[in-house]
Amino acid sequence: MSYLESAVNITIKTLTGIACKVDSNEIAKVPTQGPLIIVTNHINFIEVPLVYVYLQPRPLTGYVKVETWDNPVFSLLFDLWEAIPVRRGEADIGAIKEGVRALKSGQILAVAPEGTRSKHGRLQKGYPGVTMVALMSGAPILPLAYYGNEHLWNNVKRLKRTDFNIKVGSCFCLDSRGQKVDREIRLQMTAEIMYQIAGLLPPENRGIYADLNNATSQYLNFDCA
Repeated sequence: MSYLESAVNITIKTLTGIACKVDSNEIAKVPTQGPLIIVTNHINFIEVPLVYVYLQPRPLTGYVKVETWDNPVFSLLFDLWEAIPVRRGEADIGAIKEGVRALKSGQILAVAPEGTRSKHGRLQKGYPGVTMVALMSGAPILPLAYYGNEHLWNNVKRLKRTDFNIKVGSCFCLDSRGQKVDREIRLQMTAEIMYQIAGLLPPENRGIYADLNNATSQYLNFDCA
């Protein structure tokens, strides 16, 4: 890690620590190296830099929407962190291959399957890009959820610190059970991944995955990692 990146990370950790009370005890459950795919929910802007700096010094990269590079400050930041730009709303094969390459080099890849911020904190529909990366790489998947930061802006207005809660689940791999993976199976795999995230969240944050009775694990192998 360069002196510049170290200085940036320390600054971000200090600033986010002022705005948030970070419950980081669960971070110790995250392996120290990859290949590993971390799947997370996505509420607002603060979680990406916050979780990134708390996961250091793990070899971490992740997907960031390509429009982020239009902002010169964010462009410098995510270039420093070697983030992978992704075009949302389409199957970005180049980004998928870059994610697989990162995993095969031993990195940890962070993915938010929702593809965009919810702002309200309720889990939204997950998209199957993460499923394609997992199947192509064979890397295990670790669900990581956070909540509380949906209240950030209201708390800032009241000069109140925000409780930033982090929960880490159990590792698993995708297993097609010998079946050809078609669109239907990819969608079911994606839903199964999303329910693993939902199970870590309070009921009010589970969104469209609120009914855990609908959760299946037909294509999840918890004995692979």
